[in-house]
Amino acid sequence: MTALRVGIDIGGTKTDAVAIDDAGRVVHQVHLATGFGDAAVLASAVAAVEGLAEAAGDRGFTSIGVGVPGAVDVSTGRVEHAVNLGLTGLDLGGELSRRLGRPVRVENDVNAAALGAFASLGLQAGQSMAYLNLGTGLAAGLVLGGRLWRGSRGVAGEIGHIPVDPAGPLCPCGQRGCLELMASGSAIARQWPTGQPKPVRALFAAADAGDPLAVAVRSRLIDNIAAAVRLLVLTVDVDDVVIGGGLSSLGEVLLGEVRAVLGRWADGSEFLMSLELPDRVDLVPAGAHAAAVGAALVGVSVVEPVETRVETS
Repeated sequence: MTALRVGIDIGGTKTDAVAIDDAGRVVHQVHLATGFGDAAVLASAVAAVEGLAEAAGDRGFTSIGVGVPGAVDVSTGRVEHAVNLGLTGLDLGGELSRRLGRPVRVENDVNAAALGAFASLGLQAGQSMAYLNLGTGLAAGLVLGGRLWRGSRGVAGEIGHIPVDPAGPLCPCGQRGCLELMASGSAIARQWPTGQPKPVRALFAAADAGDPLAVAVRSRLIDNIAAAVRLLVLTVDVDDVVIGGGLSSLGEVLLGEVRAVLGRWADGSEFLMSLELPDRVDLVPAGAHAAAVGAALVGVSVVEPVETRVETS
């Protein structure tokens, strides 16, 4: 009986955990609410592993990986500044290892999702990919040659804090006019406040109906997402830029508009035309569980393609 790898994606509101087999198939999954604060987050993660263990029966776990927001020291598993989870300094890896009785690897959630997206898309070890996470904020994870690239200080891919408008609004990072302030869920909330439960879809619907402000906000959003794609290709020259995160739930509507902007820019620049940007951007496959699958792959030296077929839940 094949042993399993466990991946846990700890989000601000929910914890998504999966068990994958040697072929990368998702064979079990668990979804739980995420608590707030050290004790609650640890309890959610332990409960997720226990739920997977119950579903797996006698099949053992060869490894456990966790993806979590915030600044992560991958060598120790310590998490800092995960404000949405109420974590200001938690030895997450160490605490979970003690409670679960086995080593636990911890990685930043966007980096973990990048690994999962790379594997789920069937990309090969020699290829490169940037995972563009569009959620409350904006950041990217880089997988180069099948390996996660964090940079010398762990900030590779933090393109959301590249200023694009020096006279723009103040960013929480202390700079002005950062890309994240133009292309993210928080950017939409600031520019087009609404009480709708799905504000991004409400924005697009209002823009389609001709609301002038909604049209302007949507246009800025799409232009700056396209700018993020262009930035990733021009700086790292990855084979593919894959869009994930909450905003990616718009699906082909979002992808089509981003590709259209990239195409218009290429029409005015032979250089951009040569880069074939519209053909190098795509969406994370629906149902891929990219962040949780990527967490299960944390520590693998070279990520190979996986099949994300769920056998049971």
